[in-house]
Amino acid sequence: MPFAASLALLLPTPASAHASDRGHVLLLPTGYYVAGGALAVAASFLVLALLPSDFPARFWRRRLPLFAFGDGARATVSLISFAGFAILIAAGLFGSRDPLSNPLPLAIWTLLWVGLVLLQGLLGNLWSWLNPWYGPWRIISNLFGKRETWRPPPWLGCWPAVVLFFAFAWFELIDPAPDDPARLAWAAGLYWLLSFAAMLVFGYRDWGRRGEFLTVFLAMVARFALLERNEVERNEGGRLSLCWPGAKLSDAAPLSLSGIAFLLLALSSVSFDGLSKTFFWLGLFGLNPLEFPGRTATIGIGTFGLVLTFVLLAAVFILAIVLGQRLAGSPHSLGQAAGLLVWSIVPIALAYHVAHYLTALLVDGQYAMAALSDPFALGWNLFGTADMRIEAGAAAGAGSVWWLWNFQAGVIIIGHMLAVLVAHGLAWRLHPVPARAALSQFPLTVLMIAYTVFGLWLLATPAAG
Repeated sequence: MPFAASLALLLPTPASAHASDRGHVLLLPTGYYVAGGALAVAASFLVLALLPSDFPARFWRRRLPLFAFGDGARATVSLISFAGFAILIAAGLFGSRDPLSNPLPLAIWTLLWVGLVLLQGLLGNLWSWLNPWYGPWRIISNLFGKRETWRPPPWLGCWPAVVLFFAFAWFELIDPAPDDPARLAWAAGLYWLLSFAAMLVFGYRDWGRRGEFLTVFLAMVARFALLERNEVERNEGGRLSLCWPGAKLSDAAPLSLSGIAFLLLALSSVSFDGLSKTFFWLGLFGLNPLEFPGRTATIGIGTFGLVLTFVLLAAVFILAIVLGQRLAGSPHSLGQAAGLLVWSIVPIALAYHVAHYLTALLVDGQYAMAALSDPFALGWNLFGTADMRIEAGAAAGAGSVWWLWNFQAGVIIIGHMLAVLVAHGLAWRLHPVPARAALSQFPLTVLMIAYTVFGLWLLATPAAG
């Protein structure tokens, strides 16, 4: 079956369940790419040269309190999520072999990896309620009482999450058949079991912060959200407040070395997803993008590219921090400065994630709605969407391409502007002297501009599939 699925990936299809394979190739016009780069430079100059040094601190500090809430329903929501996850695993094992008809690949690669990431960036940490581990963990804890758990050593950091995220990225981007329902079901089911066992051994909170890569990644994304949750001490409830996007990044604690590596890996993996399909990348290895040989033939270069993209991004980021520290004559250590300023990359990472996967969400999201109504291909119509007509024109029609182009370019440019604002505020925390703060972030701003232009280029350059 995995072999058959691999062969199926070589055949042309109207859309793909895998989020990284665009349903339609919509290349940004060159004018958008050039104009976006110019706007990124202008926005950076505006923030660095014209805004008062303390403006970000005053800007991010504003909050609009909304309402308080309890957290009693969290375990129930998680149990419902676990039940849905179990059904999806069963559908992957026993349902349709077609990735566009089976709900498991669509749920993981489109609804989770694209849709939920977008909602996390807008509304906050929904994953803390929706993850399929919390409810079962609460039941086991209540049944057997609270036991002593092993506390991971401090030096471990979140390196387990780094390793697991790399494995996830490799499976998504390089494995020959990540869309094969049965193959994906085994991978997702085993990952749930291993994570649950680790939570029982190390504790739900500790493993969620150190080892469960989705929890670590989505918590980082949620710091960009418009809603902020202020927890009440000794209570699982809290109060919601409305804040500016990115406000929670301004007061974030510096990340450890493992946290820096995790965030840079998350950004570089999505970038490599786009780069790996470009005519430029395939041409470097003598591959004809119009006669793509399939994933099996590119496992080696794909693995090399995934590692190389991370190493290059990490090296350039560290170089930017070192240069900034020297320009400002900073007394802070490299680890402290890098751990704090790396948070400024989150808006750009989220913006590119949304822009890159937008067409997949619009098209494959419709396939997901249809597949969820009939998860086992038995002719069911649970939600009345099983027979819905898939409108591919939502991402490729003449009337929609214009706003898609503008939305993609606008999201990346706005993400860049917010990233510069966040970096400005974080630099002010390190260097209260305005001149030093501006000097320290100059190299990082240049890196942000380059990365924004790179993201626009990925959307504008010819790609295979």
